[in-house]
Amino acid sequence: MEACCSDLEVDINGEESLFLNKQIICAYSATFRKLLGKSTSSNGNLKVIFNDFPGGAESFELVSRFCYGNGRLAVMPSNVVLMHRAAKFMEVSKVLERTEKCMEEIRYWSWPELLLSLKQCQEVETSSEAESLAAKLMDALVEKLCLAVEMSPSSAASACSPDSSLFRFSCDSKSTESFKNSSVRLTWWFDEVLVLSPGLVETFLKLMVLRKFDNHIISRFLFYYQKVKFCSASSHEKRKILETIIDTLCVLDQSCVPCKGLFGFLRLALGLNINKSSMNKLELMIGSQLDQATLDNLLVPSPSKSSHLYYVNLVLRFTKAFLDGARGGLQLKKVSSLIDQYITEVAPDPCLKPSKFLSLLTLVPDSARESHEEIYRAIDMYLEAHTGLTNGEKLSVIRTLSYEKLSGESRSKISRNPKFQVLETPDEQREQKQLILRMEKVEVSGDNEKLKEHIEGIQWRVMELERACLKMQNQMEVIKKRSKNNSKGSNRSLPKLCS
Repeated sequence: MEACCSDLEVDINGEESLFLNKQIICAYSATFRKLLGKSTSSNGNLKVIFNDFPGGAESFELVSRFCYGNGRLAVMPSNVVLMHRAAKFMEVSKVLERTEKCMEEIRYWSWPELLLSLKQCQEVETSSEAESLAAKLMDALVEKLCLAVEMSPSSAASACSPDSSLFRFSCDSKSTESFKNSSVRLTWWFDEVLVLSPGLVETFLKLMVLRKFDNHIISRFLFYYQKVKFCSASSHEKRKILETIIDTLCVLDQSCVPCKGLFGFLRLALGLNINKSSMNKLELMIGSQLDQATLDNLLVPSPSKSSHLYYVNLVLRFTKAFLDGARGGLQLKKVSSLIDQYITEVAPDPCLKPSKFLSLLTLVPDSARESHEEIYRAIDMYLEAHTGLTNGEKLSVIRTLSYEKLSGESRSKISRNPKFQVLETPDEQREQKQLILRMEKVEVSGDNEKLKEHIEGIQWRVMELERACLKMQNQMEVIKKRSKNNSKGSNRSLPKLCS
């Protein structure tokens, strides 16, 4: 590119201006031939301005060198993406022939070459062709990674198994060093892949899942990816990254996804307001592992628009997701115990509505509860904090208690606890009486202790019924007296209080 024959100035996206020979560049580029034709300038120089040249000045200069060198510039993995995009734009057929031939060998490129080419793909403008090229490169990258892991002395599965020798730590420094080396062999690519854009990482993850790459390793990468990328990302970028992570986690084997990590993502998701689809997936994943959760995990603060202290609806959805999975046995008992602890924690909230509290009380099947001691404590605290409940609301809450699952001490406390005394209407009295009298038969087979407890139960229920009847009679007397006093100064008829 000698100065004496430079009669054409080309401005590349405002980044740089190059001076070229019009005859040489037009001999190779159909685009320049169309632009310039037989045009001339009064002072002998022409100028072309590009505002959207793919790959910028670097890619333009590569193709220009190819033209000036009469095709002697080598096309290789390190420059093929930039040269291909520039040659497409400039319509340089000879360069396109070389780049397409080079890309036919993508499967044989090294890992660094593939990664560099992918970085270049995300730096050029978005187009269907650029996306197609990136997909080919990504496919080759994942294939190479899968092959590398398969050839590793320690497979991904063995590295993640609790029974593996990699997890059997000892005082032997060689054993510890062996574990570190094996772990590194499986995760060496984590940092290298992080140079890719969120869009390319999403494609990378989909291909990993499609190729049935070890789910433990994918899961570990996703948590690492979030931790590193969130340090410098904007709110919009964080939201996109988290949605990609959740959408990928939900298709993995859930035994590979740590419950604690999901609750960490939950708090991030609530703050970033991720899309509803991803949020639903996250809730379902947490629900499927609810038996591994702790009380602290569930105590999520309520959204700012809500008056509740804790996000009760979220826990209701988690539990329903768990129950929809038809889990039973020990898992169900763990969840039942956890929910009872949660109910006790949220019961003092003065803003917790009776309907919501009742939903929590009846959330898990009663067969999963061996004891109602925790429920009794929760109801006691709820009634203490909600003195304005109607009789119907109060009775609905109290009826969730199972007398048979309370200790003798708790039964005794209830009989003396004024918060558990409900003034009922005649209809409710009849219903309560029917409920009390409708008791199961007790098999007397020498089990005196069981018979004794059952008799105590009958006595307690009868005593409650008598107390309620007495209170109602007293209340009726008060109403009658007030009615008589009012009738002396008024001839209006009184409404019928009962039939």
